[in-house]
Amino acid sequence: MRNIVLQMMTTLDGRLDDPLAWMGTVVEEQYRAIDRLYAGYDTVLVGRTTYEEMVGYWPGALADDANGETNRIMAKRMHDYRKIVFSRAGEQAISPWNNAEKVVALDDAALSRYLMELKAAPGGDIHLSGGASLAQTVIGLGLVDRYHFFVYPVVSPGEPWFARLREKNELRLMGSEHYSNGVVGVHYAAVRGPKSERPRSFSELIA
Repeated sequence: MRNIVLQMMTTLDGRLDDPLAWMGTVVEEQYRAIDRLYAGYDTVLVGRTTYEEMVGYWPGALADDANGETNRIMAKRMHDYRKIVFSRAGEQAISPWNNAEKVVALDDAALSRYLMELKAAPGGDIHLSGGASLAQTVIGLGLVDRYHFFVYPVVSPGEPWFARLREKNELRLMGSEHYSNGVVGVHYAAVRGPKSERPRSFSELIA
């Protein structure tokens, strides 16, 4: 079974929207760590608006030497990935890009069925990109298997990742690291199966 992986920049309070309002620099060591994670994907899940933003940047970055080798490697990955663009309605076409396709999911049940079939198919891990509504929906459906967050040292008002959770989701820490710009990378796996019971009092939390 393939993993759906949410890998994103975020704030300390978990903001996901309008990154230009809060995001700082991406230092080279951080970018290399991001690229190492991207090497495990072969498919990207994305909403139509975010997809159009990606089309506006990544194809041109393939031959752009100004932003360095890591950026060119990332551009090549984005070119090669299968890109699945989700829409609630089928009226608007998507801009052409290598290996891109549009999928119409009329409701959450249809989206869940499609993603479960995708996870069961052969291939590498699946990157859940954006935008905000798609990411929140897939998280809320309990279909995300891994989380890789690059947390910037800032708090900012906006849309949080976990606004549509239907119940508690328990996570297992896989690793962490920090970078010279103050960003902390944190990596979690979703814990499947029964959830831990709510304690009856605070004293039960003290081992």
